[in-house]
Amino acid sequence: MTKRQSGLSLIELIIFMVIVGIAMAGIVASINFNVRHSVDPEVKNQALAIAESMLEEIMQQNFSDPDGGANVVESSRDLYDDIDDYNDYSRNGISSINAPAITLSGLESYSVRVEVDPTASLNGISGGNAKHITVTVTGPFSTKVLLESYRTNYGP
Repeated sequence: MTKRQSGLSLIELIIFMVIVGIAMAGIVASINFNVRHSVDPEVKNQALAIAESMLEEIMQQNFSDPDGGANVVESSRDLYDDIDDYNDYSRNGISSINAPAITLSGLESYSVRVEVDPTASLNGISGGNAKHITVTVTGPFSTKVLLESYRTNYGP
């Protein structure tokens, strides 16, 4: 009569522990990576929201200076009255248009830069009747969002 073996041998137990250890190390590394990068989408969405807001603000301005004559760049953003006033606008820390000197809480690490090309041509619309607007927002973790748009002189 032969006796059947029951249980595990020491070698089988050690091999099992090694396999489980390797699997756990992979799982922990994956979780660690996801936790470190879980804030990235929020930073990118915030930068995109800032860029969209700035572009919308610019697009709502007059095509040319309403004072007539040559363009005069106003002294502060809350006084800007046409698209050209935004050319070379840049700011570290995002502010509201109503309080351009006050940085909004939580947006200190973002910066915005605007470029306006008044000589742009767009699908047959000659230079001078179209303006190319570029808004660039940079944020934490080397986040960079760039939005471009054209504005044409569609009114008198």
